[in-house]
Amino acid sequence: MKRDQIVFDLIQEELQRQENGIELIASENFVSPQVLEAAGSILTNKYAEGLPFKRYYGGCEVVDQIEQLAIDRLKQLFGVAWANVQPHSGSQANAAVMLGVLKPGDKILGFDLSHGGHLTHGSPVNFSGQLYTPSFYGVDKETGLINFDKIREIAIKEQPKLIICGASSYSRDWDYETLRKIADEVGALLLADISHPSGMIATGLLNNPIPHCHIITSTTHKTLRGPRGGIIMMGEDFVNPMGYKNLKGEPKMMSAVLDGAVFPGTQGGPLEHIIAAKAIAFGEALTDEYKTYMKQVKTNANVLANAMVDLGYAVISGGTDNHLMLIDLRPKHPDLTGKLAENTLVLCDITINKNAVPFETRSPFVTSGIRLGTAAITTRGLTESEMPEIAQLIDEALTNPTNEVVIASVKARVHLLMKKFPLYPNL
Repeated sequence: MKRDQIVFDLIQEELQRQENGIELIASENFVSPQVLEAAGSILTNKYAEGLPFKRYYGGCEVVDQIEQLAIDRLKQLFGVAWANVQPHSGSQANAAVMLGVLKPGDKILGFDLSHGGHLTHGSPVNFSGQLYTPSFYGVDKETGLINFDKIREIAIKEQPKLIICGASSYSRDWDYETLRKIADEVGALLLADISHPSGMIATGLLNNPIPHCHIITSTTHKTLRGPRGGIIMMGEDFVNPMGYKNLKGEPKMMSAVLDGAVFPGTQGGPLEHIIAAKAIAFGEALTDEYKTYMKQVKTNANVLANAMVDLGYAVISGGTDNHLMLIDLRPKHPDLTGKLAENTLVLCDITINKNAVPFETRSPFVTSGIRLGTAAITTRGLTESEMPEIAQLIDEALTNPTNEVVIASVKARVHLLMKKFPLYPNL
């Protein structure tokens, strides 16, 4: 078959975009060359429905070893007793958990999307809000922080069967111990979605949900710096409280319930090429080099947040404990929307995303805020010494969104800066 030059030219164009720009989207990172190699390997050819050594297809002898290696490394990384590495994404990991532990219409209590939560935590436009009955907690207007006493009040009132913690744009740490007490008080299961801070949790830089939460989900492509995908974990296995039994009439362990909720419950064959890439990423995350990297991510985020405050912007919740920050543009630029800010910075090859702020007054398609993250630029090798310069470049562009001369100047300086930090020099 003739080489599809159209597609490969576009891939090369995307490589140049990534090489030249400052990547500040908090959900993104840059994988290592060996993760890239595994993700694009011949393992994509193999169908492997089922679990390692318990497949519905023949010829799985090799992929069984690869998937078991990914499981073993993940268990070691987080200190958990059980893990499933098959979910295609964080959303599918959450879908599998909910299918496993809930019935349609059951109540869930999640972090409000407009305050920093995720679509799969009960948003009405998502399966989680359409199949189940959601209620929400948020942040205090004055502090931008989660009030755990209010969560308890809502939980007692709503009596959810599942409480979800974790966020997409909340920059502070979580009190998992208190959340578990609330869950126990109302008889709910507690799910921690650690998709964003998972790398910091694995390296001990943030509170650990494993001892307190019944189930933990995560993506693998943010701070974990792996391929795009999801995982499900439990610190300890336990008998499912829903009353599900196996064919022998014995109560099912929760691990069996969740395995079945992934396949055949929500997915077909696993992506063994991506699972191989996950295994490599988990191995990388077990190194001292990765721990040093995560510490630098956190340092960079703190310095960047402080630099933005010094320039007149507001950081929701007053700062950051992790890799990201949610910026309210209005104190510095009352008329500047998140949409215009995103579009302006893209012209400068600075990639961010518009983001609603708590108690937002604008449409979610317009917003009053932007979200910044430091995981990707830290992978490139940038340190705290470059963070004030990045803040200055952002501010200069946002202060002059219609000035083509300024935009061109900022873009040129972005390229000059990033040329010092090559991404994939051998591609």
